[in-house]
Amino acid sequence: MRLQDKTAIITGGASGFGAGIVRKFAAEGARVMVADLNDELARAVAADIEGVAHHVDVSSGDSVAQMARAAHELWGHVDIVVNNAGITHLPKPMEEVDEGEFDRVLAVNAKSVYLTARYFVPGMKAAGTGAVLNVASTAGLSPRPNLNWYNASKGWMITATKTMAVELAPHGVRVNAICPVAGETPLLSSFMGEDTPEMREKFVSTIPIGRFSTPEDMGNAACFLCSDEASMVTGVAMEVDGGRCI
Repeated sequence: MRLQDKTAIITGGASGFGAGIVRKFAAEGARVMVADLNDELARAVAADIEGVAHHVDVSSGDSVAQMARAAHELWGHVDIVVNNAGITHLPKPMEEVDEGEFDRVLAVNAKSVYLTARYFVPGMKAAGTGAVLNVASTAGLSPRPNLNWYNASKGWMITATKTMAVELAPHGVRVNAICPVAGETPLLSSFMGEDTPEMREKFVSTIPIGRFSTPEDMGNAACFLCSDEASMVTGVAMEVDGGRCI
């Protein structure tokens, strides 16, 4: 029970890696808010773990502020924030990504980190404790062609993690990131362009361990980094990628 009585918000927690993190945190004793745009899925996951579902658009300041108010009313404080919600654009040459796609990717993948920091960091600083986990990607460390602006958004997230860690360390707040390779999530077909056995085989061939990341992999890594076992760990971008970045 490494997260016993901790309170945790996981954005994008209704499916994919987020749901894996939700289930692991709950199994380790945390009280969890499943924050997502998909209300139906969020309620289903929350019911499974005796948590609470909350509708949020992580790219909207008003929506994130409302989520912070709801969490405060529910728990009084938030110990852990996991910025997992993310999107991508379809693989294409960088100049063919239209402005709307670019804006949406940066708003969901980058601005969301700023917004949760704005509304949750003050409480953590006041408490002298807290953990923030940003779900980045191997794309931010070892970029592939034709996902240029998605790659850049995850690189931004990794740099944000490190600078947040340096600034918040004196206040007792740790900030880390995990960097998964692609996995069985709703974004998989978008990363590959098309979901075919041939494309899957080609993608997996780049991963030395020989499989995709799983929600359970992410839950295990996230649990460690957000637990007291990692009290000396901050500012890391942990590769959970089966050797993809080697």
